[in-house]
Amino acid sequence: MLLQQTIETLKQLRLGGMVKALELQLEMPDSQSLPFEERLGLMVDCQLTWQSDKRLQTRLRSAQLFERATIEDFDFKGSRNIERSSLLSLANCDWLRAHQNVLIDGATGVGKSYLACALAQKACREGFTAQYLRCSKLFEDLSIARADGSYHRRLAELARKDLLVLDDFGRTPLTMPERKDLLEIIEDRYDRRSLIITSQLPTDNWHDAIVDPTIADALLDRVIHNSHKISLKGESRRKTKGKQLKLVG
Repeated sequence: MLLQQTIETLKQLRLGGMVKALELQLEMPDSQSLPFEERLGLMVDCQLTWQSDKRLQTRLRSAQLFERATIEDFDFKGSRNIERSSLLSLANCDWLRAHQNVLIDGATGVGKSYLACALAQKACREGFTAQYLRCSKLFEDLSIARADGSYHRRLAELARKDLLVLDDFGRTPLTMPERKDLLEIIEDRYDRRSLIITSQLPTDNWHDAIVDPTIADALLDRVIHNSHKISLKGESRRKTKGKQLKLVG
């Protein structure tokens, strides 16, 4: 009875890791022979791991990543045009600590979004906060926010994220409000936070997508020169999946 009360108290204190460790010890008779200090130490270690996992899951939910992608599962086959060593270098997240950016271009389906989400997922595992947004959805959200008075609050929320993933940039030329929105976002992050931007357009053509030469110069000057550039090549991942399904069928 006393033990059950202790477990309930631990739950009230939100010490779920210690609860799991205690229940595991009760299921393992050999653990009863361990000194009290050692059993307590195991419970504390389990609590730390539990808290770390819980914080990670919170960061991942908040990031709203488009794909369940990991660096470890990235497919280097099919001439993706990126060396394993280069990707592993990005995986250590030093570029995030230095407030640098990653720019990814390539044809549709080649894996740009997957790679962006894999890098963001690794960032979350390293303790950074992240947010994934398709550019079209971002501009739509900001247009609504401008109308309902929450525009500056929304920009502030984005500015607080350690990493912002802007997916599918330049699909259509930017309108004037979209150019201003993007400039606000990039100015807020310059030398403070990091960006991942994906696009079907090579970075040399981004100037045309922004349309206004003055704003384009301002935007690209803050992004291009402080970035790691990746140009993916190869067969569409969707086409590859289709082949695999046919083989299975």
